[in-house]
Amino acid sequence: MGMYTFDEFVLDEDQRELRRGVDAVSVEPQVFDVLLHLVRNRHRVVSNDDLLASVWRGRIVRQSTLSSRIAAVRRAVGDSGEHQRLIRTVQRKGYRFVGSVSTAPVQPDMGRLQQESEAREATGIGGVATTQRLQSRPSIAILPFADRSADPVLDSLVEGVFEDVTTALSRFSWLAVTSGSSGVSCRDRWLDVREAGRQLDVRYVLEGSARRTSTGIRTTVRLIDAASGVHLWSNHFDLPCRGALGAQDGVTAKIIGAVESELERSEIERVKRKPSNSRDAYECYVRARSCVYQWTREGVDEGLRMLQEAIALDPDFAPAYGMAAYCLVQRKSNGWCTDPDNEAAIGARLVGRAAVLAREDSATLSRVAHALAYVVGDVEGAMGFIERARKLKPNLPYTWYVSGWLKLWLGQPAMEHLTTALRLAPFHPLSFKTHGAITYAHLIAGRYDQASLSAANALRGRPSYLTALRGAAASNALAGRLNDAKTLVAQARVLDSTLCLSKLKGLFPFRRTCDFDRWAEGLQRAGVPE
Repeated sequence: MGMYTFDEFVLDEDQRELRRGVDAVSVEPQVFDVLLHLVRNRHRVVSNDDLLASVWRGRIVRQSTLSSRIAAVRRAVGDSGEHQRLIRTVQRKGYRFVGSVSTAPVQPDMGRLQQESEAREATGIGGVATTQRLQSRPSIAILPFADRSADPVLDSLVEGVFEDVTTALSRFSWLAVTSGSSGVSCRDRWLDVREAGRQLDVRYVLEGSARRTSTGIRTTVRLIDAASGVHLWSNHFDLPCRGALGAQDGVTAKIIGAVESELERSEIERVKRKPSNSRDAYECYVRARSCVYQWTREGVDEGLRMLQEAIALDPDFAPAYGMAAYCLVQRKSNGWCTDPDNEAAIGARLVGRAAVLAREDSATLSRVAHALAYVVGDVEGAMGFIERARKLKPNLPYTWYVSGWLKLWLGQPAMEHLTTALRLAPFHPLSFKTHGAITYAHLIAGRYDQASLSAANALRGRPSYLTALRGAAASNALAGRLNDAKTLVAQARVLDSTLCLSKLKGLFPFRRTCDFDRWAEGLQRAGVPE
């Protein structure tokens, strides 16, 4: 293991990280392996066969796949096939890394230390004097998916799904991803997933397979706890024979949505079992999420406190800033905010720091957009963040959910984005919130019966969800069901005794007066006091 410095870059083998200055460069695990192999063997020409043996462990791959990885390596280090400043192509021989490489230790960056000092003040509560880096970030190995039929078409599909899933999961900043192609081949499958977990030093393993059926192709995927061998989640996806490759994106999206949700649940349960006095920034963050997801004032406040602790332990941990900003969203939505101007100022600092640190973290960028629009009131500025988040990770349900809200507040069509969030993760623990947003999309469009049904779906998942209660009351009143509407208002006022017409403008940043007026009229008919 080692650390290699070249040009403006540091290639950290221990952390499996490529950095340019103090900024991490996002690279796929397989691309990292190719670059590392070239740098390690910079004294000679590395042949295609050498790369296949080292990175792909002898697995048969197309020449186009190898070429695309070399191109990705060049992009990551600011090189190109035309200039070949760092990576030179030797015709009919292979490739050679020609940059000047040093293995000397990197000196600490004082600018970064100053950033960490400033970051401890971002939440307005101060912090501690030392920084503790992430120690318990979860790790997952994605084993090459097996082709059970020895079929060339299936082989191409299996390889494509494997690579797409690896790429998508590697963009989760809180998850360390190991590509199984670095340590195992399809022809030499692990007989025991627990042994694979030990040898690859990971907490979770994702494996899959594909086979022909009478009507098409079936892909089966399993998420496994590497320590116990317990299957945390498994599912199969059927594809038609024709156009199977075109359906690959849909399969990838469903896999990522399910795996992300299950990993979140599993990590919360794992951290709960650990002593509360033994934790680092990541574990503070996980415990905070567990508190926030209780959806109570006490839970959100405790979550915010633990996120502040996480930020003090690691001022560069972007997800903690994003989740802290999301806590402010919850405080405002539930009427728990006593000083809106102060919380808006704190929210602006949180989202500013999170936006700088998030880079390619789609979930954090989505929380940045949510809080920037809802707490700070800059819906237009939030659209830039959410569009970036969607491009980075088009399979993340929360990103589509936030995008739907932003479009709704701007008076733009939002239904497609909200239904996409549900389609990607229909059983996600937060799907009740998506049903709540759909309530307002129907309400604003004048579809009051459909709005009432969506609100009922949201309240079935969380009876105390105030946003859905307010939407349900307005839609039932506008549909003429005044008794039902008044009952819903009574339930809402038990949860928020300050609910009144004069405070409605502060609850949603509607840009079109007609949208706000329709909602306010419904609540007035339902009996919300002045």
